[in-house]
Amino acid sequence: MNRHVKVAIFVAPILLLCGYILSDMYLEHEASQAKIIELVPFGHCDVKNEKCILKSGEFEVNVMDSNGITTVNATYPLDTATIFIVDEHDQPTHYQLGMKDNPYYWKRETPLGSLIADKGNSQKLRLIIEIKGGKYFAEFYTQTIK
Repeated sequence: MNRHVKVAIFVAPILLLCGYILSDMYLEHEASQAKIIELVPFGHCDVKNEKCILKSGEFEVNVMDSNGITTVNATYPLDTATIFIVDEHDQPTHYQLGMKDNPYYWKRETPLGSLIADKGNSQKLRLIIEIKGGKYFAEFYTQTIK
């Protein structure tokens, strides 16, 4: 075995380890960059009857309202969640949701339940969610079926 082969055998594992560490640092940096992603309603959205799912890839958010408490449930832990109730003049009123029991569930008392209480009522909503610097947003209508 000549000297070049010995150096290559010694240096190769070090280069492999350095490459692995640097690629991990790069991917972590890319993941922490601010990005804006749209959430799209999956089928008909009925917040009152707990049938409102918003999706973006594998990330899903369920929006529901029961007894005046609006709740957001997500498949990944959230940093913040804000829901906007938009009136007929396109003026939003925002409600910052608070963490319920864990970062997957967020809730707050809102007037949404009274606005969609009757069958056929429709309401325009906006939702902004933050996860590790990324912002997910949705603008959708909820309509009570039952």
